Amino acid sequence: MIDGHTQLYGIMGNPVSHSLSPAMHNAAFAHNQLNAIYLPFEVEDVEGAMQGFRALGVRGVSVTIPHKQIVRRYVDDIDSVAAKIGAVNTLRFEDGHIQGVNTDWIGANRALGDKMDLAGKTILLLGAGGSARALGFGFQEAGAEVMIASRTPVTGKALAETLNCEWHNLEEISGLTADALVNATSVGMGETADISLVPADKVADFSVVMDIVYAPLETRLLREAREAGCAVINGLAMLLYQGVAQFELWTGQQAPIHVMNHELRAGLGI
Repeated sequence: MIDGHTQLYGIMGNPVSHSLSPAMHNAAFAHNQLNAIYLPFEVEDVEGAMQGFRALGVRGVSVTIPHKQIVRRYVDDIDSVAAKIGAVNTLRFEDGHIQGVNTDWIGANRALGDKMDLAGKTILLLGAGGSARALGFGFQEAGAEVMIASRTPVTGKALAETLNCEWHNLEEISGLTADALVNATSVGMGETADISLVPADKVADFSVVMDIVYAPLETRLLREAREAGCAVINGLAMLLYQGVAQFELWTGQQAPIHVMNHELRAGLGI
């Protein structure tokens, strides 16, 4: 029941109407009997939105495309890993103070960590965009060695230099070995749903294969990896665990993971 004591949370981005986060977080609030609500905010004016959030006493906000970088200008402090990544996906408001955090890497680490111990392992990361950057720093935080493979040398080499790791052209992937392979690109969704960046006869070389794409839930990469006997992780696991980290950061309570997972799956019709 919404009343004068209801705590307000939300997600800001543009667009946000497709987001599964409201259903996931509202279900979690209800399960834990918290007087709180989570709403979608379609935002163009980030500075104005931040002033509004502070004035209205908002307690926490998820940040999605295209605001993850620019929102850093308006926080009072930023956690160390988010500062390295250069992007914030979570805001915590407390006594007028705004903290910027990144839980994307936490979600990825926990999803991959369900299948393997990351410390001391080698992870081949496909892509050189914002997601690859977040995951790369996150995997290194867990003690893993990272290699980057991408199609564009300029961005790939730049990220590899930032991470102090190897870069390889995607065309060289057949000659690479690693404990796990993670696709951090959008290839596998939309118009690229029938495409995999990894040859079908190569995926068996990796014990674990993870894809951050969650629509479709099983990409061509994951299907071929599963058929080759690999342990596979779909993008829903990362989405779930980054939300779990947000919930626990905001509330100080243990997140009802099974409830949140159910809502995400329902939102995807599975």
